[in-house]
Amino acid sequence: MIKIMADSTCDLTQEIVERYDIGIAPLTVTIDGKEYKDKVDIKPDEFFEMLKNVKTNPTTSMPSPTEYLKIIDQAIEDGYTEMLCICMSSGTSGSYRSARIAKDCFYEQHPDSPIKIYVVNSKSMSHGSGYLILKSAMLRDQGLSFEELIDFNETYKTRVKHFLSVDDLNNLIRSGRLSNASGFIGKVLQIKPIMSMRDGKGAIVAKERGSKKALAHYIREFKIRNDEDMTDFIIIGYSSDRKIAETLKQNIIDETGFKKEIYIMQMGIAVGNHVGLGGLSMYFIEKNKEDR
Repeated sequence: MIKIMADSTCDLTQEIVERYDIGIAPLTVTIDGKEYKDKVDIKPDEFFEMLKNVKTNPTTSMPSPTEYLKIIDQAIEDGYTEMLCICMSSGTSGSYRSARIAKDCFYEQHPDSPIKIYVVNSKSMSHGSGYLILKSAMLRDQGLSFEELIDFNETYKTRVKHFLSVDDLNNLIRSGRLSNASGFIGKVLQIKPIMSMRDGKGAIVAKERGSKKALAHYIREFKIRNDEDMTDFIIIGYSSDRKIAETLKQNIIDETGFKKEIYIMQMGIAVGNHVGLGGLSMYFIEKNKEDR
């Protein structure tokens, strides 16, 4: 039996987590001096409401190795013998390192254990790692072996395409993604920076003026990049405005002919803390560069 594990930045819905029995190690967020465990003590809607009135910028910290060890121990008790842990990119979080420490600790404590543990550095963030996790869970349930799931993740993790646009440039300025000068100009011109992943880190890849052009950018790039054979579903993420996510979903259906599942899921606290209110994202598997 194969147990799939992750950290809470994967931002999958509780329904999906429960359906596929995914073990989640929660990050910790500190808001005005008080600590909360992500999706345990505080839900995304509560966080985004609090974000409107915080006195100081919230901070997040990675799950401790102990959180991963708890999942491993419970999985063994439940009869699992193989553990696939898919973590947020090591370039944006310490979750991967923490999971590797947990793995090492487990084998130090149980040197003769037959349990198999593999930790994936997803090179992704938010629903990007969530995409790999959900796809892996589906493939597991279709009968793929532990080794085949590892091979899938290592082969396709850099082909999960991320697009993320924001309404509130202040959060990107505070996080160092935009200079103060660029942020000021962006606000005046209503520029919406569009980010993706490069070498496991977030990077601005385009700038569009206004929401309509940002949505058009998503559709245009999807038509060019989408791997029709591998993209079994699309994930659309939002921070605080579900309506804009629903608009993007309808645009995809109307303009691309995509007939498979399109999930709408809310961004979690870790990503939402940098994105702020009005964030919108999209995830799918893109073609190899030579096939575009």
